[in-house]
Amino acid sequence: MNQVKLFIELTRLKKPIGYMLLFWPCAWGLTLAYDFSTNLNIYFFYLLLFFLGSVLMRSAGCIVNDILDKEFDAKVFRTKDRPIASGKVSIKLGIFYSLLLCFLALLVLLNFNYFTIILALGSMPLAFTYPLMKRFTYWPQLFLGITFNYGLILGWTAVKGQVDLVIVVFYIGAIFWTLGYDTIYGFQDIKDDEIIGLKSTSIKFKNKPYLLLLSCYSIFSFSLLISGYLMKFNKISLLIFITLLIQMFYFQLKKLDIDNPSSCLKTFKSNNYLGLIVFFGLLLGRF
Repeated sequence: MNQVKLFIELTRLKKPIGYMLLFWPCAWGLTLAYDFSTNLNIYFFYLLLFFLGSVLMRSAGCIVNDILDKEFDAKVFRTKDRPIASGKVSIKLGIFYSLLLCFLALLVLLNFNYFTIILALGSMPLAFTYPLMKRFTYWPQLFLGITFNYGLILGWTAVKGQVDLVIVVFYIGAIFWTLGYDTIYGFQDIKDDEIIGLKSTSIKFKNKPYLLLLSCYSIFSFSLLISGYLMKFNKISLLIFITLLIQMFYFQLKKLDIDNPSSCLKTFKSNNYLGLIVFFGLLLGRF
């Protein structure tokens, strides 16, 4: 039972925000592409597959991240008790767990068309090299955005079997959404990161954080507007949807206190609700 508890802690299964933020783009891409006049069972089956894949790959990613960041995590107050950083789980066991999770994710992936499988496999280097970026650049959150929103394209290609302009526009906008919320997340560790020499957009923009966040959220909202136009959404539905989204971003920024770690974490987690709003907005736009 102790090993089970350590595995759950290692994979962050008790912290669903991580795999939900990975799942929402998959659900968005699938919803945008799916023909709802056909069999809905396939839509829900694909949703389930993307959810399972998100949980498995996020769990594997957490382990790889902890292995690569073992020495750094031990020096940061928030992460020093993580299983690998604290020595409770060995690196060898961590690698075994990660390989097992990736194998299970591959079994999920094989249910999709060949084009989607190839694209998904092509994203693996991005997923597992992201933790290294904060050693070399102030933009690791940008790399996370490229990786975490890859599911948008996969959700689209799972149905369409090709990449189209509308999903590329949406994907670029979603990258900035992740850049925004992960910058907020990074403010929790900014003092420790500066001491140990790690880089982040949180550090780079610590003197003008709201300018960056407002820019990121504006680009995301604009990309949604363009995507809705390209998909010929009902104009009233699109207007209501974008208005709700902008209000959500407004309240996030209004309540955010970057000097308060608990405020940063709470604001970061609220992006799960934002993902849900976008999901229902896309559903509304399709009907």
